Amino acid sequence: MVSDSEGEGKEGKWHAGETDFACLTFTLAFPFIALNYRHHYHAGNYADVFKHVLLLLLIRAMQRKAKGFLYLDTHAGRGGYDLSMPAVLTDGRTREPEHPAGIGRLWDAPELPPVLADFVSLVRRFNDRHGAVSPELKFYPGSPWLAKMLLRPADRMALCELRPDDAEALDFEFAREARVTVQASDGYIGLKALLPPPEKRALVLIDPPFESLDEFASIRRGLGEARRRLPGAVCAVWYPLTERARADDFHQTVRELDTPALAAELNIAGDGSQLRMKGCGLLVLNPPWQIDGEIRAVLPELVRRMQVDRGAAAGCHWLVPEK
Repeated sequence: MVSDSEGEGKEGKWHAGETDFACLTFTLAFPFIALNYRHHYHAGNYADVFKHVLLLLLIRAMQRKAKGFLYLDTHAGRGGYDLSMPAVLTDGRTREPEHPAGIGRLWDAPELPPVLADFVSLVRRFNDRHGAVSPELKFYPGSPWLAKMLLRPADRMALCELRPDDAEALDFEFAREARVTVQASDGYIGLKALLPPPEKRALVLIDPPFESLDEFASIRRGLGEARRRLPGAVCAVWYPLTERARADDFHQTVRELDTPALAAELNIAGDGSQLRMKGCGLLVLNPPWQIDGEIRAVLPELVRRMQVDRGAAAGCHWLVPEK
């Protein structure tokens, strides 16, 4: 059961109650890599819903200006996921799918608020495009496909993926898509190679698997590189909330960049829950104008629909205020 009390708390927190061929760059920079994380296990879960709803808001905000921009995804994954495929672990065991408690809760939900309805319509479009028999939910878009469905002719997309098999799948997914480049490489290196873009505008998504214990340090270095190469780049970083202290330390290192920064977080359960990952966050460097209000408006609805236990909450606050 979840607490019936809902409302806005202190510090902005809410508590529950396709034309021409793409230019392809497919050089396998790291042929011998041992990577364990597979996002297929988690596709469409609450963390994906949170991340993709906020990514939708960010892309819409970038498109308020007529000038095109580069969307750069440093850890792009496979591009999309077949939710009907069993998630089989290396030891032969299967995992329970996570999407029923994520996108599954929105799929047939009536009277969704506009932002969530917009998001679900994009998932339905991807689902239909990949051959699902409506109204069945079978296919879920990763961030690359979500962004591609939104981009205008003036916008471009660059996708980096280090894992060889996922990079190959990503290349296949976008082989006939215009204005898309795919690079089988380390996304942090991609920041150096692809910024600044000719458009002089960019939205960067850094969404690593957090396999490395020093991932937050790598992100901090990546943000510094992006800021040095394109000071006005909008950078969005997804991170898990498994240890509060690690997230707080990360926030402090971002403050040291002295660049406007906003942090939004969603917890689907409180501290007393047995869940290992009780929530996640999205940090936005150089957030678009008034995006904080748009994020705050949708967070209570995400809490209400994604919560699994008492103590579910969400918040959005400035780490470095706009000047």
